[in-house]
Amino acid sequence: MICSITQLAQKLISIPSISPKDLGCQTIIIKRLRAMGFTVKEININDTKNFWAFRGTGKTLTFAGHTDVVSPGQNKDWDTHPFKPEIRNGFLFGRGSSDMKGALAAMVIACERFIDQFPNHKGRLSFLVTSDEESSAVNGTIKVIEYLMSKNDFIDYCLVGEPSSTSVVGDVIKNGRRGSITANLTIYGIQGHIAYPDLADNPIHKGLPIILKILSIKLDNGNVFFSPTSINIANIHAGDGTSNIIPGSLFVQFNVRFSTEISEKEIQTKIVNVLNKNNIDYSIKWLFSGKPFLTKEGLLIETVIQSIFNFNKKKPILSTSGGTSDGRFIALMGSEVVELGLVNNTIHKINECVKISDLQLLSSMYEDVMKKLLT
Repeated sequence: MICSITQLAQKLISIPSISPKDLGCQTIIIKRLRAMGFTVKEININDTKNFWAFRGTGKTLTFAGHTDVVSPGQNKDWDTHPFKPEIRNGFLFGRGSSDMKGALAAMVIACERFIDQFPNHKGRLSFLVTSDEESSAVNGTIKVIEYLMSKNDFIDYCLVGEPSSTSVVGDVIKNGRRGSITANLTIYGIQGHIAYPDLADNPIHKGLPIILKILSIKLDNGNVFFSPTSINIANIHAGDGTSNIIPGSLFVQFNVRFSTEISEKEIQTKIVNVLNKNNIDYSIKWLFSGKPFLTKEGLLIETVIQSIFNFNKKKPILSTSGGTSDGRFIALMGSEVVELGLVNNTIHKINECVKISDLQLLSSMYEDVMKKLLT
């Protein structure tokens, strides 16, 4: 017997799968997929669980998602236990309800309904699921993509279940994301007594004007799909809290979210040029999270828009805003990638929740996309 989307979501939410742990979520999903006739390949790396599942042959439509969640923080701050899902006033509460165990449940149930109606569907239906999207993202989706590419196995169309919507399910879909690169910059000085500044070299005094220069760099103007590239400070630290010591170093962490108008190498060069022109002693380490990606108008976007319009009577907004997602790895294959998921106003927050009716609506949209692409 097929259980409801809500019941499946509750099962998944009740598992405290804080990234990169899965703790059994994927076992539940895999069991249901195998019952539908999917072939499942588990690709587990260290403490990250991944699987690739497929059914049929031909043009491939993939549902992609993650079973890991962010930490709920202090349980006492929640109205109900974050891993004891509860329904109140038409909402399902629990960590991962919106991001993104609710969407995974909607995907699975949509597939069960679809295959029940079209057991001999055209094309290939598949799932790509990981447990490290919320953490390092180094042993998850990217590893599955590398495995598939080594086998010359490619995804044509991919629906990522990230919570893309703002007010109503389907009001916004993501057809791309900005790239992300982080700079860990340390500016060195000479530690000393704060009463004798002439015997020391204050890295904060040297560093602040340079930080302002870096923040004022004009990197690009963006384009019709992307807002201009932005630089923001994520962390800044110097000293140990002692008021009479000039610290020996200043640490600053910048994050750059960039468009398709500029490369990570160009960003690095522009920032390093500012540092070198100011004749300071520094070190810098770069952490590259991913390139920007963009799915332009094509069959997948056209189909998703049509399916959303069928239910909402209104076309969605195409957006590339927000953080990174695992869509950036799938796009490396040349796949058409669209993010369609639940409303995102409670994700990563205390008392995360999803409207029960939204789970039903999202699942119906997923099912409609399958019907349009695979029948």
